[in-house]
Amino acid sequence: MQRYDGKAPIHMMRRIPVLTLTLIACLAGRQAHAQAQAHVHEGEVGFFAGAAHYFGDLNNRARVDRPKPVVGIFLRKQIGNYVAVRFSASHAELGYSDRHSDIEYNRRRNLSFNTSIFEMALQGDFNFYRFEPFSDEYFFTPYVTLGAGVFNFNPYAYLKGEKHYLRPLGTEGQGSAAYPERGFYRTLSAGFPVGMGIKYNIARNLNISIEAVHRFTLTDHLDDVSGTYAGPAAFPPNPDGSPSVAFLLQDRSNETGIRIGDAGRQRGFSAQRDKYLFLQAGLSFSISSYRCPR
Repeated sequence: MQRYDGKAPIHMMRRIPVLTLTLIACLAGRQAHAQAQAHVHEGEVGFFAGAAHYFGDLNNRARVDRPKPVVGIFLRKQIGNYVAVRFSASHAELGYSDRHSDIEYNRRRNLSFNTSIFEMALQGDFNFYRFEPFSDEYFFTPYVTLGAGVFNFNPYAYLKGEKHYLRPLGTEGQGSAAYPERGFYRTLSAGFPVGMGIKYNIARNLNISIEAVHRFTLTDHLDDVSGTYAGPAAFPPNPDGSPSVAFLLQDRSNETGIRIGDAGRQRGFSAQRDKYLFLQAGLSFSISSYRCPR
């Protein structure tokens, strides 16, 4: 039996450099592999705020002069470098009055409304350029967007300072014996957003955007105005003989002169649907991941 003198055998000493070189090569390979991983933009989550505007029977010249607030949140999932899918939820206020019109008949008609809008939409965003927030080259892009959504509305007006929801009043004869064919309209409708914007990466994980998106809808009752006047006979007085709220709000032309709300006279334009616009600024936070090359 050999005595152990504290020195490694010669054959083991020869293997140490080989093991060291192997370990160094392994570690170097792992580091190179990690550096080769790509920083990938997966999407964004954010919020927006801005101005909303209505276009319809009370604003039939498409004037933008009475904006109201809109706020919302969104989640955007990036699909490739140029396409993204966005889900958004928003709340907006809309409203208008015939008093702001430059059309004499509209001013005489003297109708007005306000409504809250609660909207959920699914949109496709199509970038003009590649958008990579972590890149020094692809940090901004214009884009176009289009999609579909649903929204809830419920128009109301004020009479002597008191708020009244208009749909239950049947201001165009809905629900009255005189017009059995006129049913109450639904307060849930579909909308189709179409617009464009631009977004810019201002920090590693922070982006800003500005966009204008027009909503085409399937309802003509956003403003509670659509067809013809039902006439005074469709709105019987209160038990005490005083005029009902429905009678007073269906035709307010008496506040600007002689009443014009004869039965069958045009009150709105039912062949054209109402629309609304969001002009908004957004702030979003990038969602990213690291992917190894294949």
